[in-house]
Amino acid sequence: MRGPKGEGARMNLRLAALLMAAAFLAAPAVEAQPPGKLPRIGILVPMAPPPPVTAQLELMLQGLRELGYEDGKTATFEVRYGANEPERVANMAAELVRLQVAVIWTLGDLSTRAAQRATTTIPIVANVGFPVESGFVASLARPGGNITAVSVLADELGRKRLELLKQALPKMTRVAFLWDTALNERQLRATEAGAKALGLQLQVLSLRAPEDLPEAFESAARGRSGGLSVAVSPMLSGSRDAVVALAAKHRISTMYSNREFVDAGGLMSYGPHLAETSRLAAGLVEKILKGARPADLPVLQASKFDLIINLKTAKALGLKLPQSLVQRADQVIE
Repeated sequence: MRGPKGEGARMNLRLAALLMAAAFLAAPAVEAQPPGKLPRIGILVPMAPPPPVTAQLELMLQGLRELGYEDGKTATFEVRYGANEPERVANMAAELVRLQVAVIWTLGDLSTRAAQRATTTIPIVANVGFPVESGFVASLARPGGNITAVSVLADELGRKRLELLKQALPKMTRVAFLWDTALNERQLRATEAGAKALGLQLQVLSLRAPEDLPEAFESAARGRSGGLSVAVSPMLSGSRDAVVALAAKHRISTMYSNREFVDAGGLMSYGPHLAETSRLAAGLVEKILKGARPADLPVLQASKFDLIINLKTAKALGLKLPQSLVQRADQVIE
């Protein structure tokens, strides 16, 4: 009886040992399966870092949150700022590439160009003016490379801003245009054509850096321009407080490209609805994260535009705006 019992005990021990060994060998295989990684989204902003966080960046982040991408919970946002310095923007683009982000969302030509030079494989979603003319995509319908975009400009916008400024200043015959030389020249040409069509003399104030702003406004004052239109430019957006302050100092009625200037005390703005363009771009980011190729995602175009007027600033300038213009505004700040 002892023999069979002893044999059974030994068999049980061997079975237990085999089970333990199997569990031990299986454990590393389970641990080797990496937990689901959060998608890493790179956001390359050409402006200076906060504070404050720019309204446009906040809208970009909100667009992602609305689609379920929340930083630290369902995604990782890698936001990098270029401080409007080309070399720094290029370095930040290279850093995002080293981090192997899944997609890079860019704002403006400067950051898009830097990302384009930094990678030909990581998908890029750009908010830019003229994506084809700037060489970012092959065509609006078939971008063709690793970049797709939301186009936030059209030739008609340059003329439309001048038309609205002319309505605010019926006697204006000469208008200045604050121009960032780093931009695609199509924006400048469209504004020149718009001025000609409206019978306005155009004074172009060319800038290479924010330090050029005081002289540009002095030149506008010397040139007796009746009003001023500001180009769509990340550099100028990053310098909006200085631009608005100089316009007030020289008492120049100024048309801006987006409401951030008007919120800062500017007279009026006309441009794409920033929340819409941010949502459109966020949608492209989501499609890429789900496997779509930028080459196959058509460039989207802004369809909603806002006219914002600051009546408090108009009063400070001694300007009585036509009621018809005020009534057509999407928002009036009093």
